[in-house]
Amino acid sequence: MKKYAVALLAALCLLTVSGGMASAKIYVDIDSPSFQPIPIAVCDFVASPDAPAAWDISLPEKIRKDLTLTGLFNVLNKKSFLEDASSRSALTADTIRFEDWTAIGADYLLKGNLLKKDDDIIVEGVLFDVVRGAQILRKRYRTDAAHLKTVSRALVSDILLALINDEGDFNTAIAFVSKTGAKSDLYVIGYDGEDLKKITNHQSIVISPRWSPDGRDVAFTSYRDGHPEVYIRNLKNGTERKVSSFPGLNLCGAFSPDGSKLLLTLSKDRTEEIYALELSSMKLKRLTNSFAINVSPTWSPDGKKIAFVSNRSGSPQIYVMDADGNNVRRLTYEGTYNTSPSWSPRGDRIAYEGLTDNRYQIFTIDLDGNHPVQLTSDAANNESPVWSPSGRQMVYLSRSGSKSKMVIMNSNGSCPRILHEQNSLLLTPSWSPRLK
Repeated sequence: MKKYAVALLAALCLLTVSGGMASAKIYVDIDSPSFQPIPIAVCDFVASPDAPAAWDISLPEKIRKDLTLTGLFNVLNKKSFLEDASSRSALTADTIRFEDWTAIGADYLLKGNLLKKDDDIIVEGVLFDVVRGAQILRKRYRTDAAHLKTVSRALVSDILLALINDEGDFNTAIAFVSKTGAKSDLYVIGYDGEDLKKITNHQSIVISPRWSPDGRDVAFTSYRDGHPEVYIRNLKNGTERKVSSFPGLNLCGAFSPDGSKLLLTLSKDRTEEIYALELSSMKLKRLTNSFAINVSPTWSPDGKKIAFVSNRSGSPQIYVMDADGNNVRRLTYEGTYNTSPSWSPRGDRIAYEGLTDNRYQIFTIDLDGNHPVQLTSDAANNESPVWSPSGRQMVYLSRSGSKSKMVIMNSNGSCPRILHEQNSLLLTPSWSPRLK
């Protein structure tokens, strides 16, 4: 994780951006029920003779991959292009035969140039609206030859901002637990499935990682000392501190949006109840008071409400209460087993896992308890959904036989892709905020 953060910081320091872009206009409504992935053509870039060898091909390939990762684009095959790939015409709308790109089904077209300047590289990317025959975005990035990945991410983020007014989920990571036999530990993996890092070495039972809002810390529950206790680990320096070690269960919940509190499930008073721990003073406030089991608490994006799981109705169901524990109401009524709530960053829906036809599947529901939508329906057990920072995607676990997969899909259930898979058990993913 430290190496990842240092490399990212170095790249950002090297990168400068100039040029114009569309003014906060959303060109594409990706929330429409009829939305289909956006057809986009990405040309190989035209390089000056002194530019890095193969950057004209390798950079566009990285851009194509990054566009695909978002789940929003249908990147067209280069073999379908009608235009001469070696064309060196100026990157302006009046030099492009847009009918050639319309003919292959492209809605958008990305072209680019590469120019060496001193020890740096100038990358110019230009995005065109094929249907309107107009330029949408023109950007220049100055970097060095070692940071191709960062340039690609910067350009794709700018394309997303121009088309949907959101930078996407780049520069994020997913924390998760990998369990082999009776032992497990915490890992972090990048949004693109790279940079897998082992974070803890507890070699015990470890569960429920939760990111702090600034991305610096991860809280989790560990049995390292023989019973479940809650730790907070600083990902920069690797230090850990124990923040909850009461008798009985100490289960980690979510950080508050401002990072000042941590939700916990404790059984110190005989029943599993939800508490809010104020991290500066270490003061506890009890939020639930029932004879039922109350677990898996998570904050709403504005910090005013908390979703959680309780079996007070006879079976596990999703409930919502005010942040002070008042006004508890049941949210889910369909199905006999609904758990693992995750609040959308937009605040309008909650994702959860529900048992249906003897399999766990991923659902979402609105805050009035209406319009439940089933997002997965395959033969695997699909569990533990978590929204991305943009609210456009989700990560979840898919188990079939001895294999476990972490899968990312669009928030409507489309375009699933495997992030990570292994033969041993994967548990409780947690999506980071956008990392600086």
